[in-house]
Amino acid sequence: MLKLLHIENIAVIERADIEFREGFNVLTGETGAGKSILIDAISAVLGERTSKELIRAGCESATVSALFGDLFAPLTAKLAENGLEPDEEGNILIERRLSLAGKGYIKLNGRPVATAVLKEIAKELLNIHGQHDNQTLLDSDTHCGILDAMASNGKEQAAYYTEFKNLNQIRRELKAGELDEDEKAREIDLLTYQIRELEAARIVPGEMAELKEKLKIAKQYETILEALSKAHAAINGGEDESGAAGRLADAAKALSSLKSEEWDRVAGQVNEARSLLADAAAAIDDFLDSTEYSELDVNEINSRLDMLDRLMLKYGKCEEDCLTFLEQAKERLNAIEMNDQKVAELSEKLDVSTEKLIALGEKLSATRRKTAAVFAGEITKILAYLNMPSVRFEAAVTKGRYTKAGCDQVEFLISANQGEEVKPLKKIASGGELSRVMLAIKSVLLDKDPVGTMIFDEIDSGISGYTAGKVAVQLGKVAKNRQVICVTHLPQIAAKADHHFLIEKEERNGRSFTEVRTLAGEERIEEIARLMAGAEMTENLYNSAKEILDRSKNDDNL
Repeated sequence: MLKLLHIENIAVIERADIEFREGFNVLTGETGAGKSILIDAISAVLGERTSKELIRAGCESATVSALFGDLFAPLTAKLAENGLEPDEEGNILIERRLSLAGKGYIKLNGRPVATAVLKEIAKELLNIHGQHDNQTLLDSDTHCGILDAMASNGKEQAAYYTEFKNLNQIRRELKAGELDEDEKAREIDLLTYQIRELEAARIVPGEMAELKEKLKIAKQYETILEALSKAHAAINGGEDESGAAGRLADAAKALSSLKSEEWDRVAGQVNEARSLLADAAAAIDDFLDSTEYSELDVNEINSRLDMLDRLMLKYGKCEEDCLTFLEQAKERLNAIEMNDQKVAELSEKLDVSTEKLIALGEKLSATRRKTAAVFAGEITKILAYLNMPSVRFEAAVTKGRYTKAGCDQVEFLISANQGEEVKPLKKIASGGELSRVMLAIKSVLLDKDPVGTMIFDEIDSGISGYTAGKVAVQLGKVAKNRQVICVTHLPQIAAKADHHFLIEKEERNGRSFTEVRTLAGEERIEEIARLMAGAEMTENLYNSAKEILDRSKNDDNL
């Protein structure tokens, strides 16, 4: 339950501390005093989106803190899932700071938490019902979710949704695999041509660079051959004269004959030069003896290069790209040729999945049909108590198209007057009737919604008099198992509460200030009198307010 709410610099509230209690808490005050701001502050501390306009004028930041205790088991489990835990006293403190500069934060027991995590935790903490929720009842799309909450059919929903996703995935794959026959034939012809062309080319990685080098050599072969022959003669000599290699050998021999360490060292250097020269001579010999270059054909090389250039314009920037294209083309051709088999397999899977989805849909529908009558009976009983004695309420479950939520169309039907046929809620329900239907739903689902606190923001919309007394009693019943916080304008509801808070706004030095204080005794009687008539206090009005308050404690019918 919500134990303490601390607010700083939120709209007209400069600072406020509200200590809520167990049972039925009620908030009253003049219109515009700031009751809705309290609800906005609670929403903000639970992670809902806020506007910077919520920050009090002239302030750079605002803070809302909420202390929760007496935590239910689902909440402590949710905390544990996110690495969080209550403090030593079993409480959690949530603090949210809003800033004009955008430097806000959210903390839980002093630890920063992400907004998404806080929202998940908030679902187990508190439920806020406002007038907007009444309007959602007019949308029949929400009715299925309400009935499911009563049915506790989460297991059936999960199984159905899993198969629903599987079926749609199969459909997507099947659609992607279905090809137009003419388009299919054209693609097969093109792929076959491309594969043959690339395979016939026998492309080798690095081939173009090698061919360009060979072309360069082929064009200058005669010049290269003449130069290398001269170099060969200079190194090895001819018939009439010795070459550089022979002269170096003679030099080394002459130096070695001096029998001196110094000249032996010089002789070694000469021999090293001679070894290098020998390597150069061997390289020249290899080229001159090779037939590889002598047989090069410039026209043939150019023709090969032209072919590679043409292929690279079509299939890639280099040999590797062309080879990659070839492999991909083979894979695509194989996929097309295997497509008929794959389509047949997918079609069979689709049939199996469809049958399974129908069976799971029927299982889910059965939980709804079974629950609908029980749910309608409970709602009717509460509505009859809430001064709708001739009401008939039904939860109609009809077959619909298959969606992610199942194959049912759920719509709430109601007849508020005897002798009238039930019709869709959205067609005949008034504002006051909607408020009572929503309160009945909240009451019926009480055990299905394990939150510790329920907030009703003007649940009394559209009702008055005797009916208001009935609504007050029903809220009191809800408060026996949950903490209830209710914003109201009705004296019957205010009188039924266990704890009464007054929200007052006053102006000081040209600024508006809202304060919240607890009412008891004479002050509470006076506030109930104000709610009754809004006129100046008279003895009769005071006595009537006191009577309502006294009766509310002893009479469940006011």
